[in-house]
Amino acid sequence: MTEDKPVTVEEVRSAQENLKNGITLHEKKSFKESIEEFKKAAMTHPFDSKHVEDLGTKLKSGSYKLQQESIAYMGCAAVHLNRLIQGLEEGQKQEVPVDDSLMNAFKGW
Repeated sequence: MTEDKPVTVEEVRSAQENLKNGITLHEKKSFKESIEEFKKAAMTHPFDSKHVEDLGTKLKSGSYKLQQESIAYMGCAAVHLNRLIQGLEEGQKQEVPVDDSLMNAFKGW
């Protein structure tokens, strides 16, 4: 899919904040709320507008626990954030340092 407009620093910051909030909620076992935050992150400047919907359909067709669904959406949001960061120009990347708490969470994976 071709991209019609470039990724902005604000979009990366927003997606990073949603991912961070989602991880915090997931750790507190607020899985429904964490899933919503992860979905927001993954839908920030979407590269494929149906991806999150397709993931939801696949998860619903399985017999996954809510915690497992949250982990799946977390992975989706993390990959999406990484792709957003890669979409920035080199100078813009310096404007959006990856949050330390996210780096620590990723190290634990």
